[in-house]
Amino acid sequence: MPTYQDILRSAEKLARSHHLEASAIKLLMLHFANIAPTELYLSMDKVMPDASHQSFDKAVNDYVFQQIPVQYLIGYVYFYGYRFLVDDRVLIPRFETEELVANVLVQYDELFNGNAVKLVDVGTGSGCLAISLKKEEERFEVFATDISHEALEVAKMNAFNNQATVTFIQGDMLKPLEGMKFDILVSNPPYIPSAETVDEIIIKNEPNVALFGGDDGLKFYQIILSEAKTILNLRSIIAFEHGFDKAEQIRTIAKTYFPLANIFTLKDMQNKDRMTFVINQ
Repeated sequence: MPTYQDILRSAEKLARSHHLEASAIKLLMLHFANIAPTELYLSMDKVMPDASHQSFDKAVNDYVFQQIPVQYLIGYVYFYGYRFLVDDRVLIPRFETEELVANVLVQYDELFNGNAVKLVDVGTGSGCLAISLKKEEERFEVFATDISHEALEVAKMNAFNNQATVTFIQGDMLKPLEGMKFDILVSNPPYIPSAETVDEIIIKNEPNVALFGGDDGLKFYQIILSEAKTILNLRSIIAFEHGFDKAEQIRTIAKTYFPLANIFTLKDMQNKDRMTFVINQ
């Protein structure tokens, strides 16, 4: 009878032969065997129960041959320490975006000194930004928008499961926020240029509306920055995640609409330009 180690090694080899991440195979095994990482390590020489083995094999085949992301197969992902449901209605949260949460909290402390503020997450998707920020700072009154009704269904479930109070509003970019005022605007909008080649496993599964940002990938930054003054208080923060090669262009756009602001870019843990802030004091 095959052991955990036999099954894991065979599946990892299959993934690598199809140029897919072998690390994803271990996530599938942990989920379908319903064991913790340390328990798996200690169980490597044990026989994997048949029912778990069958479920695992099906998931591996779906990952390798159907190109379904692991996060969709197990139905969740951890982001900033919180568990988020994900499926093909929403973009899968990336680890890099966790850094945006951390840096928004730092800039909030510096500008608002712990006072209560209103924050909006534009294009919320799974709700990972809005919910994580609310969980980390109870003094935030958090709103979140998305053009996709289906995405908001997922985000609302995630807010409920994480016991986070967030007001969700359906609509395109800043349009549903007319007449409202905020202190912080965060957004990780679609930023892949329309003609850019995207991995098949991404393009086949994740919603295109959450991926592509026009011919140059800057469409939604232009929209947000050109309209942001209508919904922001004079003292405010705008925080973006973006493609690593778009920082200079985004700073230029921001300077057009906020010439007196402190505008700067921060690098992610891979030392790539990933986040740009517009601080209005």
